[in-house]
Amino acid sequence: MNQTHFDTVIVGSGFGGSVMAYRLAEAGREVCLLEKGKAYPPGSFPRSPYNAHDNFWDPKEGRYGLFDLWSFHRIHALVASGLGGGSLVYANVLVRKDEAWFVNENLSQGGYENWPVTRADLEPHYDRVEQVLSPKPYPFEFAPYSGTSKTQAFWTATKRAGLEPFFPGLAVTFANGDAAPVPGEPIHEAEPNLHGRTRLTCRLCGECDVGCNYGSKNTLDYTYLSAAARCGAELRTGCEVKSFAPRDVGGYTVTYVEHPLTAAGPADESAPSTSHTVTADRLVLSAGALGSTYLLLKNRIAFPRLSRRLGTCFSGNGDLLTFVRKRPNAQADPEMPAVIDPTFGPVITSAARVGDALDGDGSSGRGFYLEDAGFPAHLAWALQVMAAPGPLLTLLSQRFLWDWTGKGADPRLPSQLARMLSGNTLAGGVLPLLGMGHDVPDGRLRLRAGRLDVDWNRRASKDYFKRARATSQRVAQELGATFADNPIRYLNRLVTVHPLGGCPMGRNEEEGVVDSYGEVFNYPDLCVVDGAMMPGPVGANPSLTIAALADRCADRLLEKRRRG
Repeated sequence: MNQTHFDTVIVGSGFGGSVMAYRLAEAGREVCLLEKGKAYPPGSFPRSPYNAHDNFWDPKEGRYGLFDLWSFHRIHALVASGLGGGSLVYANVLVRKDEAWFVNENLSQGGYENWPVTRADLEPHYDRVEQVLSPKPYPFEFAPYSGTSKTQAFWTATKRAGLEPFFPGLAVTFANGDAAPVPGEPIHEAEPNLHGRTRLTCRLCGECDVGCNYGSKNTLDYTYLSAAARCGAELRTGCEVKSFAPRDVGGYTVTYVEHPLTAAGPADESAPSTSHTVTADRLVLSAGALGSTYLLLKNRIAFPRLSRRLGTCFSGNGDLLTFVRKRPNAQADPEMPAVIDPTFGPVITSAARVGDALDGDGSSGRGFYLEDAGFPAHLAWALQVMAAPGPLLTLLSQRFLWDWTGKGADPRLPSQLARMLSGNTLAGGVLPLLGMGHDVPDGRLRLRAGRLDVDWNRRASKDYFKRARATSQRVAQELGATFADNPIRYLNRLVTVHPLGGCPMGRNEEEGVVDSYGEVFNYPDLCVVDGAMMPGPVGANPSLTIAALADRCADRLLEKRRRG
């Protein structure tokens, strides 16, 4: 870490920063990527409560973990801190943004979003990203994948509800090459990954969203970042950017704090954080919608000509989490699984698209995607414990009565214990449903007492959320199940894992903060390339679109350099 000047410094290693790092390093540029989190090789994601208590990002408390939770007045946002960014904890879904959802509204007449790019502009970049991340549909036709009960339940219920389910591309390795998929086999990689560790094909453990300890996910550290490192990019972890400013001689100065992470990853509590400075000809902010916007707001005094649109177009991408639960004594349905096991399989296997008024096919309202979901087995055990008191009390009372009456009960307890672990409980009958779509991007990010704040409520998107919730209720009905909202809704709050906007694209500085290639208006060679540049919701899972835009931005930077 002795070098202090680079052609390009990139802040953040999510879908924007990782793509930029590889593309620029591949072209021979000197690249330094600064990631505030640590690297997570296979087996390093915590599972026990004791280890998980430090798995949050809070440097003031000496915690440098994976989950970075932001809590605002009406919305919470959960993002990731680690080498690979959100890819470490996302559910692997790669779907292209709907062509009709590249909206062009007049912002001066009450519109909310105006996309300066089209689906056609992004098509070649979608193709290029997919070649690297290798998305594949869930192989439901093969055993044991065909035993995924949540997939079977979702397909049957959505079809009955009049929807058309499909298997989206998942950035997960289920098999080597064209071989039949088999869980837990070593993955054959043409080049070693940056961790120098062996990966295994998907073991169907439902742990995608808490970090895959088997390396089955084609996360950015195994793909773009490993390729960037092989091309000479310098990847610095534990490095949190605090400030940056233009240089008089051109380019930018960047100051960051290096947190005391040991080589193995955890914090060295005896070592202080240290400050460092690097310079670059160009600076790329890819710290996510919240991170990049916060950094620009915090350092705004050094950039007086920033657009007044800074902080606008915030959206949660329409994220809505609901639950359906099979009734324990529901009549048997031959097309439905008797028990839904949400822990078996990747977190998401299937999706269904609900039409939009923009589609031009007679649909009404704002559209969205509905996807099945799952969760890890350790959460299922917690749910099982919640349901255990009833059967346990019955068992103890029976034993007490038998002992008191002296009837000599059977001393063997397998059948009684088995009933305590039956499938007709919360752990074996819940199907989480994830909605995300075309909500209204009317939120604004700003600083309040030096801290990031969001002025957002769901009033403008009320009809969207009502429609998404009604569709989930209809699916629950077709499943013969009860419907339950996310409990946090009753506090008039929402949770998003896809915060977008804050530095929106535009055709000029009256429309946006950056142009359609991510370059900040009035500040050449300063770019924002991540979810912050979205002028509205992606609608579908946004990762692929962010990566495609980054690939397009990289083309432009390299073209400018060649012409210069």
